[in-house]
Amino acid sequence: MATDAPQRHYRAPCPSCGAPVTFKSAQSTHAVCAYCRSMVVREGEVLRRIGKMAELFDDHSLLQLGASGQIEGEGFQLVGRLQYKYAEGTWSEWHALLQGGSSAWLSEDNGAYVFSRPISAERKVPAFDQFNVGASTELGGERWSVGANTEVALISAQGELPHLPPLGAPFRIVELRSAGGDAGQARVVSIDYGSQPPSLSEGRAVELAELKLSGLKDESAREDQGRQFACPNCGAPVAPLRPQSKSITCPQCNSLIDLSDGIGGELRHAEQDEPVRPLIALGSTGRLEAASWQVVGFQHRLGRADGDDESFAWQEYLLYNAKAGFCFLVDAEDGWSLVRPITGAPELLAGGARARYHNTTYTRQWHYRAETSYVLGEFYWQVRRGQVTQNSDYAAGDRLLSAERGAGEITWSAGRKIDAAKVADAFGLGDKLARADAKPFSAAPSVGIGTIVVVLFVLIVVLTLMSRCDGGSYSGRSSGGSFGGYSSGGGHK
Repeated sequence: MATDAPQRHYRAPCPSCGAPVTFKSAQSTHAVCAYCRSMVVREGEVLRRIGKMAELFDDHSLLQLGASGQIEGEGFQLVGRLQYKYAEGTWSEWHALLQGGSSAWLSEDNGAYVFSRPISAERKVPAFDQFNVGASTELGGERWSVGANTEVALISAQGELPHLPPLGAPFRIVELRSAGGDAGQARVVSIDYGSQPPSLSEGRAVELAELKLSGLKDESAREDQGRQFACPNCGAPVAPLRPQSKSITCPQCNSLIDLSDGIGGELRHAEQDEPVRPLIALGSTGRLEAASWQVVGFQHRLGRADGDDESFAWQEYLLYNAKAGFCFLVDAEDGWSLVRPITGAPELLAGGARARYHNTTYTRQWHYRAETSYVLGEFYWQVRRGQVTQNSDYAAGDRLLSAERGAGEITWSAGRKIDAAKVADAFGLGDKLARADAKPFSAAPSVGIGTIVVVLFVLIVVLTLMSRCDGGSYSGRSSGGSFGGYSSGGGHK
């Protein structure tokens, strides 16, 4: 820890209940009483109550107020928390008081963390509608990629804070991501339009181990209470395994259930038919890239390139590791791949035909419309059947990049191709994943040419009828779909 002397504490009684409210930072102007949850603002030597704060959404975070750590050799302590909601889920901003007295923020979103510090704009910040998701922009003499432009709202707060947006009032947040850069150096600039003028912060992706945190919650002592509920469609018991899940399917009727408002909130559901059976069963565990992963979710997705009347299909398995977070195991016609969402944004070249990331140049292979057609299991974002994204897949040898653009956000994923034998070995599947090369059919030597002609004629008729009924046909081409899953719920920072 740094040896700087700590700030002088300021303490005053809560104007609502009389309990002590402590301010450790001279920059903190707001606080939430730990006893009655009153929102108070500091005005000189007096505290004034301005309302009551809603209860925190229990995301079972390992972080808590009072936890301390280090960032680049400087000590800090977590003294406050803002909890936000947007269309695809929730995330937290932890107010970190640096030992030198300045404030910073530790963003926590589904196992991904960004440590940021406030910055000043050199000139007037453009209006939020000037930032188009996926576009390149300039700020502070640098080029950035617009990663998100979304509407958010404060749903709860805790501890002491340098600012406090109105509870439940929507405002915009724009996120800019660094282009390229070395591994571990992806940077994020957040523009908060909840204040006037907009406030800015800049940070980078971090791992909890890097922060050398102490005072975390005792994970072994946590109790997961009240996590089981009745399916709103069939009444069967449904028990989410991960507290960060925003969607889950019923194990009995396969209905897709929305958990974005928490189990205590309204449970909306959508029935699903025509189930697709995953090759790897939900709940299975396997070891890939020196880590143990559990299969927690499954998506069947359809893609169609611009100007193409053929559709192609692929499957995505959502994998989870308690320390490493989430990744995607993708099964496409051209093979398997393992990818993870990234914080930064590759630098686009030649109008998007190429992308440069970590000193490697990737070539765009496909650009297409992707639709989720069937889901099973749990997801950390609000997944919906029929959910549509615009995808671009890039490759450099066995290295892969994928961009998925949804409503107000673009998510990049990076990874590598992986041999099917490694997948089978990891999950104990034997030859279950073995498959022949994709061909219309293979004729045995004993089959006559006349039979082949008849079969071909029938096949053409059937495909023609399917095309007329469905507006297209399914292709077995090895373009193979996405290299990474739709992860908007975790894409925020």
